[in-house]
Amino acid sequence: MQLEKNSISILTEAIEQMEKGFANLPDVSVSYDSEKMRSVLRDVATKMQDNYPYFHPQYAGQMLKPPHPMARAAYMLSMWVNPNNHALDGGRASSQMEKEAVAELAAMFGWTEHLGHLTSGGTMANLEALWVSGKVSPGKKIVASDQAHYTHSRISEVLKLDFEAIPSDTCSRMDLNALEERLKKGDVGTVVATMGTTGTGAVDPLPGILALRDKYGFRLHADSAYGGYYVLVNNLGEEATEAFRSIGEVDSIVIDPHKHGLQPYGCGCVLFKDPSVGAFYKHDSPYTYFSSSELHLGEISLECSRAGASAVALWATQRMLPMTRDGEFARDLSRCRSAAVKLYAKLEEDARFLTMFEPELDIVIFAPKAKTSGEISRMSKDLFDMAATYDLHLALFSYPSRLLKHAWPEVEFEDQTVACLRSCLMKPEHDEWIERIWRLIRDTMNAISR
Repeated sequence: MQLEKNSISILTEAIEQMEKGFANLPDVSVSYDSEKMRSVLRDVATKMQDNYPYFHPQYAGQMLKPPHPMARAAYMLSMWVNPNNHALDGGRASSQMEKEAVAELAAMFGWTEHLGHLTSGGTMANLEALWVSGKVSPGKKIVASDQAHYTHSRISEVLKLDFEAIPSDTCSRMDLNALEERLKKGDVGTVVATMGTTGTGAVDPLPGILALRDKYGFRLHADSAYGGYYVLVNNLGEEATEAFRSIGEVDSIVIDPHKHGLQPYGCGCVLFKDPSVGAFYKHDSPYTYFSSSELHLGEISLECSRAGASAVALWATQRMLPMTRDGEFARDLSRCRSAAVKLYAKLEEDARFLTMFEPELDIVIFAPKAKTSGEISRMSKDLFDMAATYDLHLALFSYPSRLLKHAWPEVEFEDQTVACLRSCLMKPEHDEWIERIWRLIRDTMNAISR
């Protein structure tokens, strides 16, 4: 296995091209000890070997995916300028690139009119969405499923907003009956629909939530930090397809290009359907840039300094791989879903494993079969450790026992949670590697069962 290096020569050509744009300036020298730099960088390279091989298909654990070579090269290219997208004057080209790239993301959801910008990640993007929710519905409660990302409750605490978790159903999605019972109290201002939980990849039943919005009235935020790009693919199940088909009807959306969008960390995005919410961001600063009369991104963002490099990388990647339903990007993403369905089918056929429900996106949850939840947890941990010795890297996931009793009626549950195995198959190459991944899982299971 070799790390991709061909893009380095292309990057060198691009640096030389960019340099021509500043050829009229007097020369200025940048002095540094090249030999010392070489030595330190080699030390860094050695230290970086102490990592799991996140870039390789046999890393099938957490949601870690290498950036596209285009994203890496464009990000590095911009570092010779190091733009700051807080203000137009701090990153003129990169600010325009951000606006164009964000508009393409909004168009995926059917929005031609919107307000949005990039953020340092999904946490900050969701914070801004809930901050606006608090402004629109002051004093009202924020609710999300108990399988939503934990940051929603934490963000609400930071913003001094009241938060409550809604129980999930046996497929790890928000329970519509439980949600309606909570809505009857009349104090809910915002419902967060998770479009791909980070635990299981479950997609909340958005059409049903929209019907409840018509009945009770509330602001609806879609946290699609993980699953948002799946709006482009055509091989999802019926319920997930209907949910993504409805996503353009929500009030705000979060999506993370640094997950399925092939970008380096950190690159998140928040989108608002109604541009008038930009009024909540209004501020006056005596030390920001005043040489531009045009609205700059710092006026619609809670973050100040932001890496223009993220916008450059995203713009370049989307130029190379357009965000269209019939394009190369969408086809590659559909391969991730295909890989998850294939692995799930193999686990279903092997009586030594327990599964829960067919994956809605590209995350598969499973566990070794045993009589008690304690034994399942122990065997899951053993399989996790043993698989790593075979260079197959999975993840452990603590799953609520109450959501498993329906799927595993013969198991005696001793604890509130069960340690399961989680495989996030978010690399397109996983589709071609499932036979090998399955063979390694099977060999690992044989080893721990001896």
